[in-house]
Amino acid sequence: MKRNLGILFFTLVVVMIGFGIIIPILPFYVTSFGGNGVSMGLLMAIFAFMQFLFSPVWGDLSDRFGRKPILLVGILGNAASMFFMGLANNLWMLFLARGLAGILSSATLPTAMAYISDSTDEDQRGGGMGMVGAAMGVGMVLGPGVGGALSDISLSAPFYLASVLSLVALVLIWTFLPESLAEGLRAPSKKGIQGPQFKTMWLALLSPIGFLLGLAFLLSFGVTNFESVFGLYADLRFGYDARTVGLILMVVGLASAVVQGGLTGPAIRLWGDEAVIKGSLIASAIGFVLMLMARSLPTILLTTGLFVISNAMLRPGVASLISKRATQGQGIAMGLNNAFMSLGRVAGPIWAGAALDINLSYPYLSGAVILLVGFVLSVIYLPALKTKSAARTPTPAKVD
Repeated sequence: MKRNLGILFFTLVVVMIGFGIIIPILPFYVTSFGGNGVSMGLLMAIFAFMQFLFSPVWGDLSDRFGRKPILLVGILGNAASMFFMGLANNLWMLFLARGLAGILSSATLPTAMAYISDSTDEDQRGGGMGMVGAAMGVGMVLGPGVGGALSDISLSAPFYLASVLSLVALVLIWTFLPESLAEGLRAPSKKGIQGPQFKTMWLALLSPIGFLLGLAFLLSFGVTNFESVFGLYADLRFGYDARTVGLILMVVGLASAVVQGGLTGPAIRLWGDEAVIKGSLIASAIGFVLMLMARSLPTILLTTGLFVISNAMLRPGVASLISKRATQGQGIAMGLNNAFMSLGRVAGPIWAGAALDINLSYPYLSGAVILLVGFVLSVIYLPALKTKSAARTPTPAKVD
């Protein structure tokens, strides 16, 4: 099992390296092609929009055909999209490459989470989801660092490296990763490939995990107000180049990886998913405000690090609770979770890019308000959902 988790960990790190590379480089790509904050927001949003459309599809396919084939499709798609990103020399090519990445690489995360759900019990699942978060954190450490360092060679060099690493992950999955979903446990096969699951998404909002899916959207919308514009924010406010932006994100990403990998499982076991979610939401809202007060590199590192650490356990906490309360296949549940988070990453960057063009502070202030709303709603609705869930659970009959 450790070997399997290690392969999944490496695969997710590689995928997130590709995502992390974008953040310090994209502002300079966009401005060199004549773009602005809105252009950058739309570039981030198109990737997430494709994920929103196709993540549930890949989750459904993994329930029908197994996890391994879908993981292979996802990592191959990541390799191709990174290669095309490196070839881009104008805005429309960037949009095309990002759209392709969203369609194909979106198969990786929900399928990896479903693989972990197949392989763990409820007590271990929070730690397993934390491993996913840690892998994403490590990727966000290495991605900006690699992107910033190799930007001195060329803006395209980091993307070619990410493509090669994706091919290495492809070989590891193909050769060493066993299938986690036995044929007898798979969903009935259907004819053809199912289109975007809009009806499933709508019905899921009315299901026991509906509020959690809405919360996944809200937290993603709020956090992308930081991620999507940080590079341009740092450039416009402090005059930082890609290397400096990459350094900042590498440091805070390391802190995030340590927290997610080392503390998520124990924290969820000690306090429960609900307490972790609520604590992360309120701390992240405060973190947004503190980041606006930073005036120097040390204070930027400190406040940004505090913000990232505050929300490090938010994603795995929500994913763990969705997995535990899901009434459908784990692949569908994790695909829906990723889809609603992707929808937040569609709306968030578009708003943040437009807000940044108006005022540099607006993306962070609005992010604080959004996460604060999420905290209030969690205080109100999470206990009620727990009560309803307990009421639906039948009491075992006594045996005389």
